[in-house]
Amino acid sequence: MIEFKGVYKKYPGATAEALKDINLTINDGEFVSILGSSGAGKSTFLKLIMKEELPNSGDISVAGVDLSSLKRKNIPFLRRRMGIVFQDFRLIPNMTVFDNVAFALRVIGASNKDVRTRVPYVLSLVAIDAEKARKLPSQLSGGEQQRVGIARALVNNPSLIILDEPTGNIDPDLSQDIVELLYNINKKGTTILMVTHQHELIKKYRHRTIEIKGGCVVSDTMMGGDVQ
Repeated sequence: MIEFKGVYKKYPGATAEALKDINLTINDGEFVSILGSSGAGKSTFLKLIMKEELPNSGDISVAGVDLSSLKRKNIPFLRRRMGIVFQDFRLIPNMTVFDNVAFALRVIGASNKDVRTRVPYVLSLVAIDAEKARKLPSQLSGGEQQRVGIARALVNNPSLIILDEPTGNIDPDLSQDIVELLYNINKKGTTILMVTHQHELIKKYRHRTIEIKGGCVVSDTMMGGDVQ
């Protein structure tokens, strides 16, 4: 699914590499959390996967695609194979919840029939009912908005969902609900790659944890286990 071979990344003007000699493979169907403090290199890691940034050296492949040879015009097609969830939700404020999720289908040319079928289905998966689907994002709680963000990521049935601090802006109880939702999505076969600094939230779930410190992978282990 994702492979890094000898990847280095240094930003212009920086005194040190953001990532140093990263070598790892993330397989289909894994639930992987990326841990690390602010500035450790976690966000750079995600940006390289999405080809928002380019490495200075090394090779990266995603879903069998060599990113070094991927043409700029084909980057949107790569990203459509991923579901991406952000800490700040990034919902369109003047669109209803339904239309926010439908937007991800419409940009790939889905038919109205597909939209009417798929959107209610994925909203039901994240426990957003028909009444809330008619509301604007500002009328929902933070936890509900993040569920809508996850529904939008799911609607195109991606094989990989990438989450950048998805629980950073919601309270601890709702955060636990979000993690449980992600774990259940993973059990159905979707690969989950989640950047977080909140290890307490995920430690009870059996999953792979990669820790980045100073741009280096310092540990790569299976952790948790209360929930299988």
